[in-house]
Amino acid sequence: MNRVGYEGPPEKGIEFWGGSFVCDTHGQVMAEASHDAEEILVVECDPRAIDDTRRNWPFLRDRRIDAYGPILSRVID
Repeated sequence: MNRVGYEGPPEKGIEFWGGSFVCDTHGQVMAEASHDAEEILVVECDPRAIDDTRRNWPFLRDRRIDAYGPILSRVID
C-alpha cells in the first residue's frame, strides 16, 4: 500500500509521495502508479517464474542469520 497527498493540513501533516510499483523477479518494472493520484495496480504474475527464480537464486538460503543480532536491537536498549 502506498499513499499520495497529505494527511492532515499540508503545513503540519504528513506528505505521501505515491509512486508504488510492481517488479518481476529480475527487477524489471511491470507497472507503476502515478505520484499524484490514488491508483490500484493489478498485475498478473507468473507463479512458475517466481518459483524458478527462488529455486535458482536461493537468496534466503544463503543469508547470514548470525549477523542479524545488531540490527535487531533498538538504540535505546
